[in-house]
Parts: sequence; structure tokens; C-alpha cells
Amino acid sequence: MLKATYLFITIFLLIGCAKPTVHTEKELDNITPITAPAIGVPPEPSNLEMEEWLLPKKNSRVRGAPITHVMLHFTNNALRSPEDPYDLEEVYALFEEYEVSAHYMIDRDGEIYLMVPEERAAFHAGKGHLLNYQEYESGLNDYSIGIELLAIGTKEEMLSIMPEDIYNSISPTDIGYTDAQYASLKILLEDILKRNPLIQNDREHIIGHHEYAPVRKSDPGELFDWSRIGF
Repeated sequence: MLKATYLFITIFLLIGCAKPTVHTEKELDNITPITAPAIGVPPEPSNLEMEEWLLPKKNSRVRGAPITHVMLHFTNNALRSPEDPYDLEEVYALFEEYEVSAHYMIDRDGEIYLMVPEERAAFHAGKGHLLNYQEYESGLNDYSIGIELLAIGTKEEMLSIMPEDIYNSISPTDIGYTDAQYASLKILLEDILKRNPLIQNDREHIIGHHEYAPVRKSDPGELFDWSRIGF
């Protein structure tokens, strides 16, 4: 029963990454103000070597604003499968099942997966706000590129979505981030910034999910070393 309760919470948080509720995405589209400059020419596709593993189109929408930010996340399937929390098929199924998404996912070996083309808005940010961008409130999906890293945070960060005994059963090697992930993320960010000149290379424009939604999100978390990507 306890595990079922945590599963419900996890599902709620997954849905929260994308939209306020399952049934109000179109309503949010209608009420979110889009006051930034015109979108202009869509970004050129990346020339980086990566696997294309596109999510269904229902997991994204046509982008309604220029790209000005990048948001970093972590994701895993630890609640359902703590012994193998990074099975790619299972993680992909979570995105597909709950209609959430990100543009890119980086696995533990540093492999980059394209999940949503940059010209479409992925459902990854959900409700939130940025101090200097009030017009982006609960609308950052349109302005941002989302990157998921396969990782697990600290016990304190994860206890809201899984019981302590499950967290304690996870291998220490599965906690935090890998050198390969940092290396690939740095290369991917350099490529994104090169193709999207409105994204400035600073911590105001390259952010964690917790900076946009601090009450309900902690990723990429305390274990993420921002200095590894130049900050």
C-alpha cells in the first residue's frame, strides 16, 4: 500500500513536469502570455552524433516563442525498479505513458538521445516562474530546451517520491552523475548555444528545474556539479 502511495506521488510529479494537470494543457496554451520577440527561423538541427528516439507528437506541441533558456533535469525508474533504475525502455515508457517529455536525454554512458525536435515545445517545465522573466510564468516550455540526465539525487531529495527502504536498496554507483554524462552535457550545451543565439551562456539562462519550481522540484539536485559544465 505504501509503495502504491509513492507511485501515485511519482505519477503526479511526472505530470507536473509537463503541465498543471492532465487535462488543462490547451487551456494553459490559451492563457499563457507570449510577449517575447518573434520566433524567427527555427534552430538548425544538431550535427552532433546522437541516437534519435522520438517521443509521440502528443508529448510535445508546436513551439510558440523563441528559445532563450535551457533547463536541466534528472530522471530514473528507481521507484518501480530500484535494482535497474536506468533501463532505457522503461524510462522511455514513463515519458510516453504520462505524456511528458524533454528534448534530449543523456544516459549513464554519456549517450545522447534526441526525443523531441527543438522546434517543438517539450512538456518538461510545468508550473513555475523566473524572477526576471515574469511573462514566462507557467509557460517556460515554449521558451526552453529540456535536458534529462539519467540520475538519482540524495536521499533527502528523493524521499518525496520513494520510501527510504527503496532508496537504501539502490546501488551507490547509481547515485549522482557520471563523468561521461558531464562530458556529453558540456558538448551538447555548446552545440545548443551555437545554434540558438538568444540563449546566453550563464546561470540565468541555463538553469535547473528547482530554480523554476523550487517548492515541488529538486533536480538536478545537490549532487550535480555545475563547475563540470563551466559554471
